[in-house]
Amino acid sequence: MDCGPPNEHGNHRFDSRNYPTDSRYNYRAMIQARLRVLSGPAQGGEFDLADAEFTIGRDGSNSLPLADSTVSRRHCVIARQGPGFRLRDLGSANCTRINGQPVEEAWLANRDQIVVGKSRFAFALEDGDAPQFQQEETLHAQSTVTLQRAQARYLQPAEVLEGPAGSPQLPSHIRSLLRAASSISSAADPRAFGKALIESLTDTIRADRGALVLEDGAPEGYYWTRRGAPDTIFQPPRSVIRRVLDEGVSICLNDILRAEEDVSASVRAARINSIVAAPIGDAGRTLGVLYLDVVDITIRLSEDDLQLATGVAALGATPLSNLLRLSSLEAENQRLEEELRGHGGMVGESPRARDVYSFIRRAAPSGSTVLILGESGTGKELVARALHRNSPRSSRPFVAINCAAITESLIESEFFGHEKGAFTGALGVRRGKLEEADGGTVFLDEIGELAPVLQAKLLRVLQEREFERVGGARTIRIDIRVIAATNRDLAEIVRKGGFRQDLFYRLNVVSVTLPPLRERRADILPLAHYFLETHRGRAARMISGLSNEARSCFMSYDWPGNIRELQNAIEHAVVLGTTPEILPEDLPDSVVQTGEAPPGGKFHETIRDFKRQIVTRAMEDARQNYTEAARMLGLHPNNLHRLMKTLGLK
Repeated sequence: MDCGPPNEHGNHRFDSRNYPTDSRYNYRAMIQARLRVLSGPAQGGEFDLADAEFTIGRDGSNSLPLADSTVSRRHCVIARQGPGFRLRDLGSANCTRINGQPVEEAWLANRDQIVVGKSRFAFALEDGDAPQFQQEETLHAQSTVTLQRAQARYLQPAEVLEGPAGSPQLPSHIRSLLRAASSISSAADPRAFGKALIESLTDTIRADRGALVLEDGAPEGYYWTRRGAPDTIFQPPRSVIRRVLDEGVSICLNDILRAEEDVSASVRAARINSIVAAPIGDAGRTLGVLYLDVVDITIRLSEDDLQLATGVAALGATPLSNLLRLSSLEAENQRLEEELRGHGGMVGESPRARDVYSFIRRAAPSGSTVLILGESGTGKELVARALHRNSPRSSRPFVAINCAAITESLIESEFFGHEKGAFTGALGVRRGKLEEADGGTVFLDEIGELAPVLQAKLLRVLQEREFERVGGARTIRIDIRVIAATNRDLAEIVRKGGFRQDLFYRLNVVSVTLPPLRERRADILPLAHYFLETHRGRAARMISGLSNEARSCFMSYDWPGNIRELQNAIEHAVVLGTTPEILPEDLPDSVVQTGEAPPGGKFHETIRDFKRQIVTRAMEDARQNYTEAARMLGLHPNNLHRLMKTLGLK
């Protein structure tokens, strides 16, 4: 057994020549000793150490048996040897320690502490009055300092940065480092991080503007100006930002406008005189740039400013990396949640709905391109997601692109991505939507709105399954399934020359036309109940369902906005209604007005007449006061106003 080096008392068999001469020891022949248990299974016990050996171990035959699995059966022994006492380890598995040091054999001195497994003992030599023992936790009370978190000076930024009244102030660069370390750790997103980083420097570095520019040029970067409006966005010099990103070095530039070499138009227009820029890096990669500049020609940024900016940027490397990773995970989580939400809403058992379900079952397993036609709001994206969900690509991404929602200047970059420097603001490589969908499905919504310049490039992607990023020369191959949708007559647009015929044929390999809601009236009420369950949690009251009058309104209406309009009508009623049942007066006016006279609705017309009489009488009694009439009827004034409008009362 090797329990480590011997302790300070030695590690020898007894020999009178080796007996220590330290003044702590009592040499009287009849010296007595005691062993006090400070902690462990036998805590509080006290034992006289007579001339016989005193053994400690787990076995019951020991002088002191300990119920402790970390103690050996026979762990150690204490015995008188000559004028003193000596401890010997008996080959224990977990060693015996004296004053924190592992020993095999050692002399014991007054007030030595012995550790055996989970037990701690105090050894005391008797010399006149019995020594007073203390519990383990108070042995060093006079040298112990405790500190609550609220009292920790360096965890209280204001106290450290400002200092108590009358105390010397910290140097400004130390205050900046402390402020940065304190504030960036609590930043919730990259913009808040950039704000904290720059604000920590602006008291020390006399900058006019500052920015956190992310490596990929993402809009989450933060911009600050000393005199301008908050969040004023400006364009830092691309040459400076690119050098810091490419080389990973910090840069300090002074007297820029006086330099002989050419100055960029943007720098000259902004009248920039001095610049400090430092990289924010993580694991060999530069994540962004901390940028500060000065306009005042009387101010020169110094090497001390550069050192401080570099130090603060280095402090922020790991927090920024974590925030960017968190933002990426949140974006992916949002995408998955949207995809899961998209799985719902496929409700209805009408013949037209069953035809759509049958199409999905037959078309989903193939990899063919699908064109979905139908009016706005008929559920084209729901069908696209169902096709993806039931295909072999279901475990891979589903990426939706609304061709009508992206400006023509950005749509090419959105589709194909871009290389660093491809255009102003392209500070890093960015993957496009098609590349993100590799292995999965791309849904091109509103394909009829696709810009002509993109139609030819999309045709090549459909034919070759390859493309180049904007500003790049490397060919990127992808494996995607394309599903397109439009609410326009694409064949008619082709005939008029607004859409490429060859692209139309490539998209129209397999197609389906979704029926409008007015052609599947049997699904209106099931859909209404589905959306009611979806939005029920938003109401501040219990909702039992739809009233008969509301059902009649739903069935009488033509729903030009289709399923989307129905969903909006239900949400409108849930938010604005006041009764357990959804009533006609809770619905949008457009839905109710066309539902005033259902076919064969003599009963409903009688009810409407009765409502007119009640409301008219209440208004007369209240002398045309809406609020008072509503109180008399037990309605909210807004509900009364809409009810009167629905009933045709002025």
